[in-house]
Amino acid sequence: MYELTQITENCHYIQSPAKIGLIKLGENEVCLIDSGSDKDAGRKVRQILDANGWKLTAIYNTHSNADHIGGNKYLQAQTGCKIYAPGIECDFTRHPILEPSFLYGGYPCKELRHKFLLAQESDAKPLTKDVLPDGFEIIDLPGHFFDMVGFRTPDNVVYLADCLSSRATLDKYRISFIYDIGTYLETLEKVKTMTAKMFVPAHADATDDIAPLAQYNIDCVLEIADRILKLCAEPLCFEALLKKLFDEYALTMNFEQYALVGSTVRSYLAWLKDTGKIDASFEDNLLLWKRI
Repeated sequence: MYELTQITENCHYIQSPAKIGLIKLGENEVCLIDSGSDKDAGRKVRQILDANGWKLTAIYNTHSNADHIGGNKYLQAQTGCKIYAPGIECDFTRHPILEPSFLYGGYPCKELRHKFLLAQESDAKPLTKDVLPDGFEIIDLPGHFFDMVGFRTPDNVVYLADCLSSRATLDKYRISFIYDIGTYLETLEKVKTMTAKMFVPAHADATDDIAPLAQYNIDCVLEIADRILKLCAEPLCFEALLKKLFDEYALTMNFEQYALVGSTVRSYLAWLKDTGKIDASFEDNLLLWKRI
């Protein structure tokens, strides 16, 4: 873990729970794409920088999930690097309590206020084209989170953040976190047609052909949607539906899974309702969902 892997002359990634991109910008200067999950990740990145005599100039965050911004504060304090994040992700990066609050739908109890969902605050600035290194391209990848982006480098390496999960992860957990189902599917269809020298997803192996994995992710999303529709053949409240999904996919309920999977299931219900496949009604002070 935390080994440095070289892809091209200038492009690398650091193997970690969420891959960290590292790109050489000159003889001694580098930038990062994301920073890992916490201070320990930042410390391990710093060791790689020091071992190679590299100066960190900037961190470009793809989005604001804690496992992507957790090393920001440590690395900024150690190196003085600048930090950039796109759109609303910049606000979440500056005020990370927003992530567990959003996922839970209220003030998060202490079981949700930990480093996996709550990063340390960091001084991020808005990500715009003019703050990118020469030749870098921002790729909009919304759906998994609000304004998530990826990057294409001058070496034609594409860093894809969290817009794909690995087959192993999907086969084990099935329901991956998604904020906006419809937009996520559109993003996957776009990614499926992309070409590059190498693709680097944060949670899957680097590959020169991303289309098969993109299609597998699409198929899993549609399978979950179909499963929800089948379960809602009769009216179900959210909690009953969530239990059935946890039981069918052999998931274990805890506060973190309740927040992550629960938020995702609510997103599926919103998408299915907006596309006319499911309806909602209030009966005896319960919100019930039923397939149309």
